[in-house]
Amino acid sequence: MKHRPLLLALSAGAMALTVFALPAEAAISATATTDLNIRSGPGPQYPAVGLAGRGSAVLVDGCIEGSRWCQVDVNGTRGWAYSTYLAADEGGTTVVIENERAALAIPTVTYEGPAVETTASMPMGGELIGPVEAVDAIQPPDTVRTYIDGNPSDPVYLDGEVVLGATVPETVTFREIPDYEYRYVRVNGQPVLVEPQTRRIVYVYR
Repeated sequence: MKHRPLLLALSAGAMALTVFALPAEAAISATATTDLNIRSGPGPQYPAVGLAGRGSAVLVDGCIEGSRWCQVDVNGTRGWAYSTYLAADEGGTTVVIENERAALAIPTVTYEGPAVETTASMPMGGELIGPVEAVDAIQPPDTVRTYIDGNPSDPVYLDGEVVLGATVPETVTFREIPDYEYRYVRVNGQPVLVEPQTRRIVYVYR
């Protein structure tokens, strides 16, 4: 598997958001279509600072030009979210923000923040795709988390966001769990359980 260096915001200063304030009336009301991480910066390499549960109200201040990452506010927690999983009303129709930024008149914003080099890596061209369809979330026994913590896998960073039902690309290798039907891997800083046959995420440890 080929890897390339990735920048991670790990310092305390990197946890702070460097954003440009917008008038309150410019924010767009949206809804999270799945459990969605709110991150400290616009990328999967930034740590999660909160969670927008499925159906949660999200205020979108703006999105980065040429990127799927948007600056958001969820119950006072400010950060960045992946617009593939944000929906808004456009003329009485529910649309995905990623596809209708122009029609929704979403402002363009920028981000600046410190970053440091890390040894973590990303498979070339790797991207999380999904959720294609709804999946039934599982409830793994505590022994599974104990095994994962005691047998950590190498972390991988993929384009996109870690969500229930997402498909992990073929470039990623899973780790087996003794006497358990699912496999695990640490994606974008979070351990996940996957169904090996479909490579779809069935549980996310947060």
